Amino acid sequence: MTGALADLLTDTVDGGASVGFLAPLDRAAAVAWWTERCAAVAAGRLTVWTAYEEPGRVLGTVSLALAADKPNSAHRAELVKLMVHRTARGKGLGCRLLAVAEEAAAADGITLLHLDTETGSPAEHLYRTSGWTEVGAIPDYAADPGGVLRPTTIYYKRLAGTRL
Repeated sequence: MTGALADLLTDTVDGGASVGFLAPLDRAAAVAWWTERCAAVAAGRLTVWTAYEEPGRVLGTVSLALAADKPNSAHRAELVKLMVHRTARGKGLGCRLLAVAEEAAAADGITLLHLDTETGSPAEHLYRTSGWTEVGAIPDYAADPGGVLRPTTIYYKRLAGTRL
């Protein structure tokens, strides 16, 4: 499983998406990164969803980083690493993955989601059309895969329900 997720991650970085890595991303480093996530999943701090084309080939993924270890933050989560393979883009998979994460969060009593994304990236259109609210931008927040510092835009979305 981590190998298929690593392939998606390397494709995403090679495609220019700013998801926390510089290009070129070595496959072994991508496998190691996903392997490190396993402990957070096992501890209930991270939830990961994947979309498959066929067994062994991941076309997309999205995760929720939960703030359950902070008593005053149990009502919120951060949407992280929404990735769609370049061959699957433009077909609604990103929208479906986002909806799955939002629905699961709401079912678990999460009432507030937040995320950051590179300002001006195609992902901004997805979040805006999916009802996310822009908070603002931070200049020079992170380097894109080519190493150029780019701004990031922060978004949030309120979900129905209560928690605390």
